[in-house]
Amino acid sequence: MTLKAHNPQTPLASYSHGIEVPPNARWLYISGQVAVDKDGQTPETFAAQVSLVFENLSAVLTSAGMTAQDLVKVSVFLLRPEDIPALRTARDAFQGAARPASTLVVVSRLVRPEWLVEIEAIAAQVT
Repeated sequence: MTLKAHNPQTPLASYSHGIEVPPNARWLYISGQVAVDKDGQTPETFAAQVSLVFENLSAVLTSAGMTAQDLVKVSVFLLRPEDIPALRTARDAFQGAARPASTLVVVSRLVRPEWLVEIEAIAAQVT
């Protein structure tokens, strides 16, 4: 699928200011993914958590026959601003060349106190 990026100014990081999706696309709205593994465990470090969050996001995309290249919007909820560089590194590794529209919000807490990051996304694919 060809997504048209709208970047009136250079973005501050690896994202687009806007993404245009062609007509007749198949849409996937992905609930907030958190760092919980298949055994219900949450890693302690931010690096391990953000890696697991992207693994969980990838699993949802894969289940729909999609990849990170189909992402059109990503929203990140982060507890600590000092984790932004590590988040960007993990996001860039996950996304590859994809540049979805993106929002990053630093919040005071997530539902469970051990969670340091939550990511929700929207993907689209031409059928």
